[in-house]
Amino acid sequence: MTAVLPSWLPEVAAGERHPLAFATVSGAHLYGFPSVDSDVDLRGVHVLPAEEVVGLRTGEETVTRSWIREGVEVDLVTHDLAKFCRLLLGRNGYVLEQLLSPLVVTTSPLHEEMRALARGCLTRHHAHHYLGFARTQRRLFDRTGELKPLLYAFRVLLTGVHLMRTGELVADLTLLLDGGPPYLPGLVEAKRAAEHGGMPDGAPGAERLAADLDALTARLEEARDASALPDAPSAHDALHDLVVRTRLAGRPSGD
Repeated sequence: MTAVLPSWLPEVAAGERHPLAFATVSGAHLYGFPSVDSDVDLRGVHVLPAEEVVGLRTGEETVTRSWIREGVEVDLVTHDLAKFCRLLLGRNGYVLEQLLSPLVVTTSPLHEEMRALARGCLTRHHAHHYLGFARTQRRLFDRTGELKPLLYAFRVLLTGVHLMRTGELVADLTLLLDGGPPYLPGLVEAKRAAEHGGMPDGAPGAERLAADLDALTARLEEARDASALPDAPSAHDALHDLVVRTRLAGRPSGD
């Protein structure tokens, strides 16, 4: 069952060409609704050596690989430290969720230093990321009728509202259910039973779903406009220094 994370996941780091600053679990496991046939999505940061950055032969900024072990499909995507930090300074909720994921597979002092700088990357403009992703998932749900994109739409809207109001990033939908419609727990349970299943019996109709998603969208827009989060990140200089120190040291260390 991939709803329970495999005990061998920490072994993944040993097989990577470049040292990993961290690898965490993302996707349905992080969002609180993994099914028995969910893939395990690993995301993280690798550190290219200086010679693969300043030389003529440059290393891969993004490494992607997938494999199956003991019947579990694993998808691993890592970015080089500099690229990941550039993404952090944008309004990219994905990379913040990956950095701050509580489901840690591999960590390092560098990871801890990056986590400490994460708050300086948060802005009110991260709301645009969550609003845009919700629109995409709603269109996918309208086209396919699958439960998964519907839950993703609710998840990102509730994550965005919570972030705008509190400055805290919570990606797990099951921790945000109080802010959503009363039928959400039932949808979560149905998703856990089947990765690509349709709507369960007794689920609300299309009009109710659309109205609730519209209301959450408006709530996120209002929370964005009223948010105490800044308009621009403050961690640029600190992240620059971190990248330089790490590159010169040649390893993913916070020393």
